[in-house]
Order: sequence, then structure tokens, then C-alpha cells
Amino acid sequence: MIQASVSKVSHTIPKLYLLTNDDEFSLLYQKLEAALATGLIALLQIRRKQILALPDGESVLYEEALQIVNLAKTYNVPVLINDNIALAEKLGIGVHLGQQDGDLSEATQSLAPNQIIGRTCHGDITLVKAAKNEGASYAAMGAIFASTTKPNAATILRQQLIEGCQQDIKICVIGGLTAENISELAGLPIAYIAIVGDIMDLSVHQIATRCQQWQQVLNKWNVPAE
Repeated sequence: MIQASVSKVSHTIPKLYLLTNDDEFSLLYQKLEAALATGLIALLQIRRKQILALPDGESVLYEEALQIVNLAKTYNVPVLINDNIALAEKLGIGVHLGQQDGDLSEATQSLAPNQIIGRTCHGDITLVKAAKNEGASYAAMGAIFASTTKPNAATILRQQLIEGCQQDIKICVIGGLTAENISELAGLPIAYIAIVGDIMDLSVHQIATRCQQWQQVLNKWNVPAE
């Protein structure tokens, strides 16, 4: 009955939320441009863990992020940066925060009201409720499946995701999602689908086609199975 009730209120299809990988920057930029040019990417997150690990990682990331933000503006796609409130404020963009990577109240006070603030909540409904109460724009739940990005991340139960979708906050799913397996979540009122490898691991010339394949699947999101 719970599953049926959340399906009834699912009127819109989820939007694609693309996360960067750790490609060399010139290649990364080409891939992002190919994806954004399709018009099918709703959000973009800058997540460059390997760059940040460099001695001058913060300054390199800032220079990269400036170029990515300018590119995204061309396509009217909002940008978030991973786990760095100060850099988000400096760039005038949103931020996604892990549970140990910053305080939501600090983010809401530091960033402009129109900036998106995301919070990692895993499969914990208590964390989803806290994210809502503390002013997050969305709660990220996962891992849905094992992924190449985080192969050791614990996967969550479908029931946890269903309960998350009932908490009156936008839900983003993440973790091992592909255009082939996302249909397992069809009908749930999910706001965003976070993707890394299924798009960013492809070559530049394959990306537009893959984005189109994603959209074809999502267009059937609320169509009842025969």
C-alpha cells in the first residue's frame, strides 16, 4: 500500500543530475559540454577528489570550477560543488554536503537563497528528516546499487527509499545507476538521479547518445507496466 500511495503522487519525471569525475580537465570539459548541450542535464556537481588531494588542490579546483560554472551558465544549468561551503560562496553556486563535511545551517547562512543545498542521507530516514528541517534543498539517498565510484558503499533497501520519498523533501538517488537499471525505481516520486560513470566514463562522442537513452527511459517513468 505504501508503494501504491507514493506512485499516485508521482506526476513528474526525475531529472538528470550529473557529477564530474577525475578526468584530466580538458577532457572533462569536453565531456561536460557534450552532456550539457543535450539540454537534458538539470543539475551539475563539481566533485574533483583527486585534484583536491594535490598540494595546491584548492586553487586548481577554483580555476577549474570557474570554467565549469561559466560553461554551465551557457546552458542555464545550476552548479553545486562537493563539500566546500567557502568555495561555493566564492563561486556563487550551490553545495552538496556529506554528513561529515559541513553544517547545513552554515550553508544556508553563507549562500544566496536561490542556491541549491544538498545533503547525503544514505538510507537513514532520520537524516532525511533532519535535512529537511535544517533547510536542505534535497536529500541524497543511496547507494542504490554498487558503483565504480564507491564500490564499498552500502546499498539501501527499496522500502527505505519509499519512506524517504514521503518526507516532503526532494529526493536524489545515487549509486551505480544506469539507463538500464533505473527502471527498477520507475514510478517513485524521485526528483533527481545522480549519475557519474554511466555518462562520464564514456568517450566524448558517445555522451549525447547516452543522455538521449536516459531521457527515453525517464519518459516512461509513470507509465504503468502492462
